[in-house]
Amino acid sequence: MAKRRRIKYTKKLRSEIWDRYRKGESLNSIARVFETQSSSIYAQLVPTGGIRPPERIRSKCALSLAEREEISRGIVAKLSVRSIASQLGRSPSTISREINRNGGYDAYRAIQADENTWNRARRPKQCKLASNRTLSQIVETKLRSNWSPEQIAGWLKREYPDDENNQVSHETIYRSLFVQARGALKKELQQYLRSKRTIRRAKNSSLKGDGLGRVPNAVPISERPASIEDRAIPGHWEGDLIEGSRNSCIATLVERHSRLVMLVKLENKRTETVVSALIEQAKQLPDELYKSLTWDRGTEMKGHQRFTLETDIQVYFCDPQSPWQRGSNENTNRLLRQYLPKGTDLSVHSQEELNEIARQLNERPRKTLDYETPADRFNQCVATIH
Repeated sequence: MAKRRRIKYTKKLRSEIWDRYRKGESLNSIARVFETQSSSIYAQLVPTGGIRPPERIRSKCALSLAEREEISRGIVAKLSVRSIASQLGRSPSTISREINRNGGYDAYRAIQADENTWNRARRPKQCKLASNRTLSQIVETKLRSNWSPEQIAGWLKREYPDDENNQVSHETIYRSLFVQARGALKKELQQYLRSKRTIRRAKNSSLKGDGLGRVPNAVPISERPASIEDRAIPGHWEGDLIEGSRNSCIATLVERHSRLVMLVKLENKRTETVVSALIEQAKQLPDELYKSLTWDRGTEMKGHQRFTLETDIQVYFCDPQSPWQRGSNENTNRLLRQYLPKGTDLSVHSQEELNEIARQLNERPRKTLDYETPADRFNQCVATIH
């Protein structure tokens, strides 16, 4: 097996890596371009947690290399500090400090002085979480409670509306987790992020879905009433299955208005099993709060007509390969993977355990609800029908 060549990552190559990563290319794809291993590319990204470091720019007030060369020539010509300063239009104290910091009259060299100054200028500003221990502890506690950085930031704004010292952006939290050099949050807290990633994922990175089966007599989403679209009226749900190993699966239901989550344990994903379980789940809610169900084109809902006949709940089906038409459900399924990881056996979870997971999600503040919880929003709907 041929040994891959060792690459010296110049500034230009590192810039190309960041450009490709930002466009959404995978580590393996980038590695193939450079004829190296993905671990080599990962090593270039991980020091800053997958977050592209900003390009360093010299201050307009700082001495330039050309000015330092003039200082060097002035020293050789045995000019005084004031004479050199006068030629450059600089303060004598600026020239004096420059010479003394870089070897004095006998050892001053322009190129070396310029490089030394550039290296000394690396003084990263301490981030807010590193300087505010109380705020850092609040963020850490919420992360351990499985709150997302965005939920934490939104909750802090509601909890401390007039106290900026106790507010922090979700971006600062992410950067503190991924860029460990900041020293604000422990690396172990990364495990509480839903993605479980160790570096920031590019925004343009995409996920590929599989084709879905055909459902007979499906009512397309285009026939769903416009009143359902704006989410103003409660009682309209989105549903799907999440699957695990050994053919295990769980039905997930999300109410569009409140984003309330319900989970249903399934023995298998045969249409008879799925439809029967959904019928039993539907009986637990008032008719006013369960009026329609939007599903994808999965064949587990071939028996949707029986579901509608027994519950009087109309089922609408998304267009093929259009998961965004069930946006709330898709987002919820991603959140659930924090509790129900891919590749695990989902059949080991009892209905009681699934109810507890749903409770935790329903009691988290949501950005789309202006950081109100789904449980509170849904309870308001329940109160209005009594």
